[in-house]
Amino acid sequence: MKNFAILILGVVFLSSCAVVRPGEIGIKQTLGKLSKDVKTQGTVLYNPLTSKVLIESTKTKNIKLFLSLPSKEGLSVNSEISILYRLEGNKVASVLENLGQDYESVITSVFRSAASDVCAQFFAKDMHSGKRSNIESEVLKKMKINLEKQADGIELIAVLMKQIQLPAGLANSIERKLQAEQDAMRLKFVIDQETLEAERKIINAKGERDAQLIIAEGLTSGIIKLKAIEAFKELAKSTNSKTIITDGKTPLIIGQEEDK
Repeated sequence: MKNFAILILGVVFLSSCAVVRPGEIGIKQTLGKLSKDVKTQGTVLYNPLTSKVLIESTKTKNIKLFLSLPSKEGLSVNSEISILYRLEGNKVASVLENLGQDYESVITSVFRSAASDVCAQFFAKDMHSGKRSNIESEVLKKMKINLEKQADGIELIAVLMKQIQLPAGLANSIERKLQAEQDAMRLKFVIDQETLEAERKIINAKGERDAQLIIAEGLTSGIIKLKAIEAFKELAKSTNSKTIITDGKTPLIIGQEEDK
């Protein structure tokens, strides 16, 4: 009998206490009224007949949605959406009083409205380009304005548009355009290379021409005579027999035979 009584007391005790873990907020609700005393962590005692403890997480949460978003030209763009948010610990009671525990459905509704308004101002291709971050920022800004009108205590962190799926016709058009741009860039590269090669050849030709002009300008009659004399001297040193015709300026070797 004693053991039974202890068991009953244990069951009553366990059913009248709640454990709030780190990253959570516990609020006691008595006869439908929320307490202003917020428990961050630890054990919360309450009367199970008249009260209960609502436990909400204050960690960052991710709401995932798969939506068809409108574009400026009237097309529908499918996208996976992530909405990152967290509850502000000291304002959880305000959120629960105004929105209830199903506050995520309110966040989703606010997003749908904001996303429709913002995305309708952009072309479908913008959602698949560098303008995506602008769209995300505008949607987040509009969500904050609309959500603050309904409840204070939800911190919106980011709106992320992922896995954008453009309509098939538009996707093919963009792909063809990108291919054309790549082909144009490749052709420009080839033309630039050929232009550089042509310029290099022109520079080389000019260099050779200038060198020939310098040499020609430097071959005066005096220098030619001097070179002829040097040539005669070199020929005189040779023991081979040879026939030389000269005008007194330049030697011309007609035949040359080695002495045996």
